[in-house]
Amino acid sequence: MRKPRLYLDGFNLSLEHGTGVATYARNLSFALRDLGAEVGVLYGTSASTISRDPLMREIAFFDMPKMNPPGILQHIKNLQRAMMLPLGEIALQVPMTGGVIRNTLQDRLPYFDHIWNVQDLFAKESLYGSFFRGRMAVHFREPPDIMHWTYPLAIRVPKVKNIYTLHDLVPLRLPYTTLDNKRSYYRMVKHLTGNADHIVTVSEASKKDIMNLFGVPEERITNTYQAVHIPAIYRNKAIEDVKSDLKGSYGLTYKQYYLFFGAIEPKKNVGRLIEAYLASGVSDPLVIIGKKAWKSVKDLQMISTAEDTPYAQGRFDGAERRSCVLHFDYASFSLLVSLIRGAKAVLFPSLYEGFGLPALEAMSLGTPVLTSNTASMPEVVGDAALQIDPYDTRALVEGIRVLDADADLRGRLAEAGTLRAQEFSPELYQARLSKLYGSLTKMPK
Repeated sequence: MRKPRLYLDGFNLSLEHGTGVATYARNLSFALRDLGAEVGVLYGTSASTISRDPLMREIAFFDMPKMNPPGILQHIKNLQRAMMLPLGEIALQVPMTGGVIRNTLQDRLPYFDHIWNVQDLFAKESLYGSFFRGRMAVHFREPPDIMHWTYPLAIRVPKVKNIYTLHDLVPLRLPYTTLDNKRSYYRMVKHLTGNADHIVTVSEASKKDIMNLFGVPEERITNTYQAVHIPAIYRNKAIEDVKSDLKGSYGLTYKQYYLFFGAIEPKKNVGRLIEAYLASGVSDPLVIIGKKAWKSVKDLQMISTAEDTPYAQGRFDGAERRSCVLHFDYASFSLLVSLIRGAKAVLFPSLYEGFGLPALEAMSLGTPVLTSNTASMPEVVGDAALQIDPYDTRALVEGIRVLDADADLRGRLAEAGTLRAQEFSPELYQARLSKLYGSLTKMPK
């Protein structure tokens, strides 16, 4: 008897620095492996995998082509593509010959038994949605039993079960925080919720939003939550090595700074976090790890350090007080784990989260967390984090002050957070997935 064949999309996995959805897709791929499935991942890179030479096809897949702004010729080509899309696209398998050294990419690659690619798939998907307002077909030589789209995409694999993860409805609930075309997004989600074989989400808060806004019956939606998994090599690194990472890479002292990590975008509430931090009067610096996304200029305008000197120390008075807010675009995963472990507390006052993985990751590493009392955060952190109203700057100021002054509170939150995180273990996540897939096809018990 062959293994159940479950495929995922690589939409977010192809992003250079990854996102929360990329982490979700990666964790899902390993969970499927542990459930005994045959795992395929469908990418949509611009590389052409049409070649008789298997090594050249592998090299083309892992090549990083330069992304140039589309010109008039590109727009014409896109229109020509759109006219062909009703015929569907054929996914081509990418040989994994071992010729390409993938060690550098290991932290970003999912688990896979095989990889497939449709050239420019996700650009074509966007065109298809604009022209035909339905789901573009992708055909496989060896089709899966279930195609799990980890993001709302207007794509389907004919004659198999197609399920879609809707992490949240932020573009509709907080439309002022995203750059999506809201009309197109609404139309696509409405189509998916009406036509998908099943909808998956990651919290009860998101599940209720989907049911309320789109009238989806409860039996057609499954909340699987997410899993937090940090490899032991990083989780159990010696404290002295963690201290060395912090001092050598960032000039930071263990347990003498606050940390925010994540994309800098409006829903993350970074501007209000910086404002509250500066008003709190605490002396330890606030470290922000994250790339600037949309509408980030306003959030970061209170940081007075120059772009070419992101780490500077100043006196803690007047305008120079701002220099103790430190911003770094990126940290490797191993350094990020050290940063989380070494923080006095993680501050994550997001306005809205479908799940809120950063808070859970911090809790699992024994770092106290201050977070929001909105959307999914209360059901994820429970009583193991300090919760505040993310729209109330004064509440955020007081929360930071309380954490800073009360070492016993930080100790209690660290202990409670570690226990709470166990409720989102990979084993429990696999059990929820097994139940979901078992309701759609035969899966090992």
